[in-house]
Amino acid sequence: MPSVPSVPLNNGVPIPQLGFGTFQIPPDETCETTVAALEAGYRHIDTAQMYGNEKEVGQAVRESGLDRADVFVTSKLDNGAHAPDEALRAFDRSLEELGFDYLDLFLIHWPLPGGPGDYVETWKTLEEIYRSGRAKAIGVSNFQENHLRRLLDSSTVVPAVNQIEVHPYLTQEPLRAFGAEHDIATEAWSPIAQGKVLSDPAITRIAERVGRTPAQVVLRWHLQRGDIVFPKSVTLKRIQDNIAVFDFELSEGDIGEIAALNRDERTGPDPDTFNG
Repeated sequence: MPSVPSVPLNNGVPIPQLGFGTFQIPPDETCETTVAALEAGYRHIDTAQMYGNEKEVGQAVRESGLDRADVFVTSKLDNGAHAPDEALRAFDRSLEELGFDYLDLFLIHWPLPGGPGDYVETWKTLEEIYRSGRAKAIGVSNFQENHLRRLLDSSTVVPAVNQIEVHPYLTQEPLRAFGAEHDIATEAWSPIAQGKVLSDPAITRIAERVGRTPAQVVLRWHLQRGDIVFPKSVTLKRIQDNIAVFDFELSEGDIGEIAALNRDERTGPDPDTFNG
């Protein structure tokens, strides 16, 4: 079984660098696939209130037979619950759905600039949750540099992570560098661009040379850059393949060649304009 390394967040909490994503996994498939991921060696599960599968994630952790403390679980605040009182109630619902006493990481899912509520006030509510001990770490998702700057100027707790879309066609170098400067870890969602990058000639050429799949090459690229990544699959073979990325390395040339594929091309919404 692969051993996944952990990296420390800015408050010292360790997070496994590779996890299992549950976005777009239907609730009736979530428990089975998450149990399969845990059996394959994953110890980091990413879910969200808007995914509608928190209950099944919690069920999977219990069915796995693992101690709760051995599984790092992240959830994210629903976009319709940014008002402080609503955010507190939403967090309580997450714990109830999961059947947990605490979350390892809780995130604001989207900044929603110009939308309902103000993410700075929402963040202050997350700080309250963090101080209560019911979330071991708090962070944000889909925040741009301007959002982070405003948050840092108006808060006392620095986000532990910024979970953003990152892949070879959207390398996010400036935003990752800003995060590193402020000790905010980057988590990469859509790490293979929903499969779009897997047929890229540069990636397939590297994959053939190192004897790995294109997906494994891209995941290894993320890991060697220092990002936290959590691929999603409902196929057992791919779940197993996606974690089998710790027994080979890419060269600096490979990493640079993949990074040079950047097109600033998103598969998801633009955080500067998306309002839920």
